[in-house]
Amino acid sequence: MRTGGLSKARLRHMHNLMASYIERGVVPGIVTLLSRRGETLVDAIGLQAIGHHAPMRRDTIFRISSMTKPITAVAAMILVEECVLRLDDPVDQLLPELAERQVLKRLASPLEDTLPANRPITLRDLLTLRMGFGQLMAAPDAYPILQAATDLRIGMGPPNPAAVPAPDEWMRRLGTLPLMHQPGEAWIYNTGLDVLGVLIARAAGQPFEAFLRERIFAPLGMHDTSFSVPADKLERLATNYKTNAETGALELFDAAVGGQWSQPPAFQSGAGGLVSTADDYLAFCRMLLNKGAIGNARILSRPAVELMTSDQLTAEQRRDAHDFLQEHTSWGFGMAVYTRRDDLMAIPGRFGWDGGLGTSAYSDPAEDLVGILLTQSMWSSPSGPQIWSDFWTSAYAAIDD
Repeated sequence: MRTGGLSKARLRHMHNLMASYIERGVVPGIVTLLSRRGETLVDAIGLQAIGHHAPMRRDTIFRISSMTKPITAVAAMILVEECVLRLDDPVDQLLPELAERQVLKRLASPLEDTLPANRPITLRDLLTLRMGFGQLMAAPDAYPILQAATDLRIGMGPPNPAAVPAPDEWMRRLGTLPLMHQPGEAWIYNTGLDVLGVLIARAAGQPFEAFLRERIFAPLGMHDTSFSVPADKLERLATNYKTNAETGALELFDAAVGGQWSQPPAFQSGAGGLVSTADDYLAFCRMLLNKGAIGNARILSRPAVELMTSDQLTAEQRRDAHDFLQEHTSWGFGMAVYTRRDDLMAIPGRFGWDGGLGTSAYSDPAEDLVGILLTQSMWSSPSGPQIWSDFWTSAYAAIDD
């Protein structure tokens, strides 16, 4: 068996290490994928659900949550290349709900303590998560703006598709709130990519998922990637769990049959709504690693991919994003980019992102490497669990050339 320049012995060590997490009850099952130099190695171990006998499979479907973000960014760049959207044009024309924004004087200010925005929000602001509004690592009642956003159910916590209203109503609710920061000033997680999904749908004149399917999923053969799982595929959807903070035990977050992803959502979340498989997401990653094309399908130009995977933040914005970005990472368009080599996996130019419901995927041009980790156990912090760091450490330790 060829392994793409990866050590067979060290790959066995990775398998044993991942299996130990299952044996200890940390996760019920795992799918790992490493693709290098034309060779793809997939390891599916454990079960799709606790107490059931359905084994984890290569084609098991996972809720990939924030691994949706790079896909949404690619969709936006398709429209940029077609001159339907422009990076630095205001989004007001298509998103009038965001016109003439007010901005809080301080994050802790009452909602009416505002001043006018210095400028409109642009497409670039959405792609780089600098629209001035988003998720913070704080309790829902830590600030009036967070409490108001939570009450409006516009997606301020873990993915919860059953509770989020349809796009027009979602935009109306968001438009009633002031911004937390001036547009372009600060990196704030998540909401910008949800807004971007609505913008793409309105610009394309079709539902967001229809655009993704036509322009990305179908050309790349991503047949299991969508915002919900049809009935005939539910047997392949892994049950999702969260960890009880006091006992450490896994508790049900979302079931397969009858769960939130078993029916189409009212709001197709560009920030975190998709489900996918290891091979589907590999096709997407390979397209980006190949500078926008895979096989006969060209999704983006090489310059567009190079722009998306380059550092877009200032040093101050990177520092302020420390809850989500590490010292060696920054943000491009819809994904993290590695900027400094100070860890085994910290290769400058590496790009990708993680999913808070238990997933991770990065591409490394220098090593011609794609790595994908799929579990069904929710993260308890943005820095990722130990299984995440062990997977990536093992992946890079397996390089044998």
